[in-house]
Amino acid sequence: MNLHLPFTPHDVHAVIFDMDGLLLDSERVALATVADAAAELGVPWRYEVGLALVGLNSKDGPAVIRQHLGKDYPTAALYDTFGRLYELAIEEGRIPLKPGVHALFDVLDALPLGRVVATSTRRSRAEPKLAAVGLLPRVHGMVCGDEVARGKPAPDIFLAAAERLGVAVEHCLVLEDSNAGVRGALAAGARVVMVPDLLQPADDLRQAGVPVAASLHDIAGFLATRVG
Repeated sequence: MNLHLPFTPHDVHAVIFDMDGLLLDSERVALATVADAAAELGVPWRYEVGLALVGLNSKDGPAVIRQHLGKDYPTAALYDTFGRLYELAIEEGRIPLKPGVHALFDVLDALPLGRVVATSTRRSRAEPKLAAVGLLPRVHGMVCGDEVARGKPAPDIFLAAAERLGVAVEHCLVLEDSNAGVRGALAAGARVVMVPDLLQPADDLRQAGVPVAASLHDIAGFLATRVG
């Protein structure tokens, strides 16, 4: 598809990526894993609760779980069991890349444009995930969910990523798959494109006119028209 955006490739001075669901096809793995963790513990779980966690960090997730499943739900045990099973998925290489990742990184290398990952995942898990798919050497830094005071949809992580890049946030292109992430990028004042994964744009984001791309191939094609 031809991607029509309210800015030009020349307006983009750096790129900030989300990770899960944007670079890595990991959200499906995570949702299946949390369901397995709940089954192992013998406690109830619903798919829609997992969807409600997409884009949030582990500090904010327990409150969402308890809101859906009750204040006495064993969130700590669920997170511990999930972590063990999910780490195994990472080690076994069961988390693939999303379509267009290599094409986009090749364009960023050619321009060249700085790029930082801004992920709700904590660093101790995020770095191995990127390393496992060969992306860690191709990014210029990371800001992780355990390194900011407030998680998405607060703007903190995007402001920190722009500072890491040394680029004003309004000149950064944020690529996000989650509604929480898009809201955080808008709050930070960045240019943002949503590349949906499990979640389609929420009504407030549609009303705000947030651009939507079908895949990272579209972003690569858009930026490839930038000369110099």
